[in-house]
Amino acid sequence: MSEKRSPAAGRVKGKIRTWNDDKGFGFIEPMLGGKQVFIHIKALGNRQRRPAVGEVVTYELSSDRQGRPCAVKAALAGDKPTSKPQAKRKSASTNSGNSRPLLVGLVFIGLVAASVTLGKLPPLVLLLYIGMSLLTYLFYYLDKSAARAGNWRTKESTLHLMSLLGGWPGAWLAQQKLRHKSRKQPFRFIFWLTVLANIGALVWLHTADGSAHLSMLLGSHSSFPF
Repeated sequence: MSEKRSPAAGRVKGKIRTWNDDKGFGFIEPMLGGKQVFIHIKALGNRQRRPAVGEVVTYELSSDRQGRPCAVKAALAGDKPTSKPQAKRKSASTNSGNSRPLLVGLVFIGLVAASVTLGKLPPLVLLLYIGMSLLTYLFYYLDKSAARAGNWRTKESTLHLMSLLGGWPGAWLAQQKLRHKSRKQPFRFIFWLTVLANIGALVWLHTADGSAHLSMLLGSHSSFPF
């Protein structure tokens, strides 16, 4: 939405009335009443924090070319108002947090590889984890790029499905490295459920019953080297 600055200065306080996280925009209800104000994710100084309905927001009032009110230089409660995205602060604790998913992911893939070497799992399972992790990381990267540009987003259900199918190491790494979906608690809760479900399924595949079912599933592909 193209904007022109209104002559009135000063910040206005309101509450998020509606928010479409997939499209990256919503509407603000001013505390003092009046027309609802359009807000785009680009208007927020801290784009890593996603707005929620009912959350308090301060902003400067502007208008688009059609004269419709819109928010600029917006900040959610607790954030400092700024027109620019907040600079990333690098610290020892942050770097440690970023490296943890990579370390855990490598250890996990190593354990799967060990199971393959010992004949507990077919090589296809290892290839699935590696391939899905790389693909899931790519989807997170594309989704964050779309969020910044205000373009169409990847559905959260799609990201969760990819994690469930073995891409969770890549998803966890992307959340920390890209700072994407790392603070949205409902999303994080479901994400960890997919991790537990996937690991549970992997443990089951090591049982006699699970191994038998996997052998039956791959039976029609017995001519392949996996």
